[in-house]
Amino acid sequence: MNISEVSRRSGLTAATLRFYEEKGLIRSVGRDARQRVFGADVMERLALIALGRAAGFSLQEIGVMLHADGAGPRVDRGMLLAKADELDRNIRQLKAVRDGLRHAAECPESSHLDCPVFQRLMRAASVGEFAALPATAGTGLARPEKRSRTGS
Repeated sequence: MNISEVSRRSGLTAATLRFYEEKGLIRSVGRDARQRVFGADVMERLALIALGRAAGFSLQEIGVMLHADGAGPRVDRGMLLAKADELDRNIRQLKAVRDGLRHAAECPESSHLDCPVFQRLMRAASVGEFAALPATAGTGLARPEKRSRTGS
């Protein structure tokens, strides 16, 4: 397949394909006139690269997995577990941020700066501790209870 066909099938630009080739992630098998030509395995390799990118792996990390033993792609299970743990941490952090935004949107205080939960969220954000905040009910991050205006 020439580079135009690979680009069309993969949805990647020719520039991206040339960049991947420069980084050693894919390789052309020759040229047809002035265009690079790729083997049949290039689509599978591009799918592996896309999957790795979607999981948050860097191109360097993907390259290590694609060339682990020289015989072809080999997935390092330890790298996968480490990435899954990293994603778990990111999910916890995003849940805490989401819950903080929901609380701020629904907080019954007249000013968010008067809200103790919002104050705690600001402190956590200022020192990068959102990941340490559990985003579950009963932690102060759940939706606030509505206070009555009569004080009861």
